[in-house]
Amino acid sequence: MTPIRPPGRKALSHERIVETAARAIRRGGFDGVGVADIMKEAGLTHGGFYAHFPSRDALLVEALERAAADSAKNVAHAASDPRLKGASEFHKLVAAYLSEGHLKEAESGCPVAALVSEMPRQSPEVRKAAARSVRSTVAAVRAALPRDVEPGTAEVIASQMIGALQLARAFGANAEGKALLATVRRQLLSQYDTTPPH
Repeated sequence: MTPIRPPGRKALSHERIVETAARAIRRGGFDGVGVADIMKEAGLTHGGFYAHFPSRDALLVEALERAAADSAKNVAHAASDPRLKGASEFHKLVAAYLSEGHLKEAESGCPVAALVSEMPRQSPEVRKAAARSVRSTVAAVRAALPRDVEPGTAEVIASQMIGALQLARAFGANAEGKALLATVRRQLLSQYDTTPPH
């Protein structure tokens, strides 16, 4: 059996750049990702950027993909909270996505909620990656719903969840923002949750 070699220095640097950019786009939007700033935050020199990416847009595509993957992991982790034991997959998804933690942590949260209004103004390459993120969010909702829901329900619910998170963030991680999330959570769960009553 061939031993697995650890990643080389270039691969580790590439990883660090993408990770830094994935946080930066959710924190400051697409315009908040300047090559010089990302390289500096990643602890690398500006001149080394083009050894990793042919363009800024190529970095944005990878950063979006990383942000979507990280967000999915974070939501899955939040959904594994022992307090949600016995809840339906839909209940877990809604509770995790519309949580106070997700409200506070834009930098590690859903890139669609953080960036959707900016997506149409990006290059075709970045728009394609953004559309994949949106489809992935809708697919996660569809997978969590009961099988007998009407077609298009996942798109409606994903829109409500993303919009609720955006509006709550406009208020901030305060009583008003938390109350908005709680209201939407209750509404969605009252309509679509299949968790058996205790």
